[in-house]
Amino acid sequence: MKKKNFLFICTANEQRSPTAEGLFKNNKQYLAKSCGIHPLAAKPITKEAILWADIIFCMEDIHKQYIIQNFPNTSQDKKIVVLNIPDIYIKNDPELVRILMKKLKDFLE
Repeated sequence: MKKKNFLFICTANEQRSPTAEGLFKNNKQYLAKSCGIHPLAAKPITKEAILWADIIFCMEDIHKQYIIQNFPNTSQDKKIVVLNIPDIYIKNDPELVRILMKKLKDFLE
């Protein structure tokens, strides 16, 4: 069975999206990567990352808008989900993990 590819997007790729990526480390059903929309992000978003993803999860609507504006051809057929998680958490914050698991539950088989 082919694993599903999840791409998590936030601004700087330092707190929220790496936390989400880490939830799927060594997972048998899903592969996860993360990146940020800021030019100085730890891992800046690329066309290749968008192409790789089966589902793109954005922490905020601004991230979805960035993808649509900057990668219009690459993202047009992609499922993009906005999680509405504000930039108020530190990496691996237990509350952030709890919120992510709750919001991602509907996308896990």
